[in-house]
Amino acid sequence: MDYVKKELSEKKIKNHDFCGSSLRKDSSLIHKINHATIYNFETQENMISVKYLIASLIFMFLFIGSKFGSAEELPEKPNFIVFYVDNLGYGDIGPFGSVLNRTPNLDQLGKEGTLFTHFYSTSGVCSPSRSSLMTGCYPRRVNLHLSGNGGRVLRPVEPVGLNPDEISIARSLKNLGYVTGIIGKWHLGDQKPFLPTSHGFDFYFGIPYSDDMTQEHEKERIPNAPKLPLMRNDKVIEAPVDRDYMTQRETGEAIKFIQDNKSQPFFLYLPQSMPGSTLAPFSSPGFKGKSKNAAWGDAVEELDWSAGEIINTLKQLGLDEKTIVIWTSDNGAPKRDPVQGSNLPLGGWGYTTAEGGQRVPMIAWCPGVIPQGRVNKELATTMDLYVTFTKWAGGDIPNDRIIDGKDIKELLLGSRDAKSLYEAFYYYDGPQLQAVRKGPWKLYLPLEKKIFTKGGQDIQLFNVENDPGETNNVIVSHSHLKSEMMAYAEKARIDLGDSDGIENRIGAGQRPVGRVDHPVPQEMILQ
Repeated sequence: MDYVKKELSEKKIKNHDFCGSSLRKDSSLIHKINHATIYNFETQENMISVKYLIASLIFMFLFIGSKFGSAEELPEKPNFIVFYVDNLGYGDIGPFGSVLNRTPNLDQLGKEGTLFTHFYSTSGVCSPSRSSLMTGCYPRRVNLHLSGNGGRVLRPVEPVGLNPDEISIARSLKNLGYVTGIIGKWHLGDQKPFLPTSHGFDFYFGIPYSDDMTQEHEKERIPNAPKLPLMRNDKVIEAPVDRDYMTQRETGEAIKFIQDNKSQPFFLYLPQSMPGSTLAPFSSPGFKGKSKNAAWGDAVEELDWSAGEIINTLKQLGLDEKTIVIWTSDNGAPKRDPVQGSNLPLGGWGYTTAEGGQRVPMIAWCPGVIPQGRVNKELATTMDLYVTFTKWAGGDIPNDRIIDGKDIKELLLGSRDAKSLYEAFYYYDGPQLQAVRKGPWKLYLPLEKKIFTKGGQDIQLFNVENDPGETNNVIVSHSHLKSEMMAYAEKARIDLGDSDGIENRIGAGQRPVGRVDHPVPQEMILQ
């Protein structure tokens, strides 16, 4: 965790938008922030690049004369593992700047792999972002931007979920001969037609929704609210689950899955439950109270341990050079008081369309395949994993529906001329289009009313490559970009739709959400 930081004086801190908080307006808040190590972004990103360049040169020297990265060296059907942790911010781990949370295993993973510093979730909220990883589509396309009861996140006993007619990444790989497993938080519907085992997963162990959706939390909305269940395949095996041990149990199950399937290609999706959605994240006794960042840090450091255990298992079994590993988060850290997670140097919080809400840390790793010690600044998204994995495994993308993701294999391989394939990227908050990114430019659209918050939104333009905190609105000096980017916004509205909370414009390319008539708590139908 020796990445370059720049400690700012109290005066400078006051003038910095600390993750979009009111810190710059109220210096009394400074004492609440026990990790106010503020970043000079250009220095940080450039120094990370230099550090990883040095590591890369050393690696190339050691392996000079080899066929590193050549097509014939690539595994024909590699294993795929996706770590997809819950609500972890861009600045919460060492490779992306944290000096507060100790993450030695992720630090090492970053040195042995490639960091993607412009990797995006398609939503600042759990369920929509997960729908994109599963389907390769924007949440609006598969209508998982809102739950059936009007919330942004699917809650227990909802009538909606991921439509069984969607061809998930798991189903796509299963059809290509892969064993498929998911261990962790699903959050795409808790009714039987929506569970992982109905979407191409051979094995499921985990919780069906967020760790904060306990019986106590939900009882006012649902009189017969279930206790937070732990599931194995489509059966509830424990309720309520002991959340202190979730990371430990997820790690053990992941290791067993890898060991059991070491002789055949597998896809392991690890949407780990922590840090989670509670005000005090959970961790096991070996980590509780041990970090410098209260409960949030405890949970992050246990996730780091988990990654280390799983990576070591791959190495011990000789699977490391046959397994593509992606380590990332579902969205940015949400706003908490006192501050817990960090999205620095990005502006804003999770659950929003700010950079801190949707740009997430991503490490790609596979020794001998994915370059060591690289930093990739091209725009890529969670939607891309669907397309990339399917094609890498020798499959074809469905031709009877629109898939929004891109093939980022060349970016992962570090090909010299590989560039982002996105003409534009769209930021939706629930059903509402709020911003568009093209190249380095991000345009916040003028809105009379933001759908989930009070007030509207003025038109704003930021260069998010140079200004990730979104502090310097350049719409006046770059007004010539407005018409082009507004045209992209209209293109998105035609295809994906839009809503202001009063009128809902249906997109021509939208598909129906899954729906059941009479949702029932799992304990009643699965035990």
